[in-house]
Amino acid sequence: METVEEASDGDWVVRTLTGSATGKTYRCPGCDQEIRPGTPHVVTWPAYARDSDLEPWDVDSAADWRRHWHTTCWRSRDRRR
Repeated sequence: METVEEASDGDWVVRTLTGSATGKTYRCPGCDQEIRPGTPHVVTWPAYARDSDLEPWDVDSAADWRRHWHTTCWRSRDRRR
């Protein structure tokens, strides 16, 4: 499932991944710990280019900004700053 979330740090596309959808290990930017294969988590990227007037990201730019997060780390990221 993919949604757009509005937050204090901008608008983000958030895709929920089930554990079965992943076969790779990722590093969560929130806690700097591994997200092991088979672990449900979220993938996020900015919904709009930061320098634009709300023009959507092109596909290549979005891939550059995409990050894998533990779901709880993503939800609590505003408290970590």
